Amino acid sequence: MENATTLDVRTPEEFSGSHYPNAVNIPLNELPQRLAEIKEMKHPIVAYCRSGNRSGMAVSILKQNGLIGVHNGGALSDLLQQKNN
Repeated sequence: MENATTLDVRTPEEFSGSHYPNAVNIPLNELPQRLAEIKEMKHPIVAYCRSGNRSGMAVSILKQNGLIGVHNGGALSDLLQQKNN
């Protein structure tokens, strides 16, 4: 994950509670309006949320809009566990 952009697609309230280190918070409902910003991010992009559902939708949206190198990281808890192993 060191060479990837970590994209948190949860709400700002969820993000403020806890998040992956150096993650960028762009809520799922804001993705369509912020595609240009996302396209400028360092790739690959790993999206995550609370359970993996919203991040899966985010990856689909991004791929439908021509982005490659986007991955569903699943739940924040999973990413944090992987980081600590």
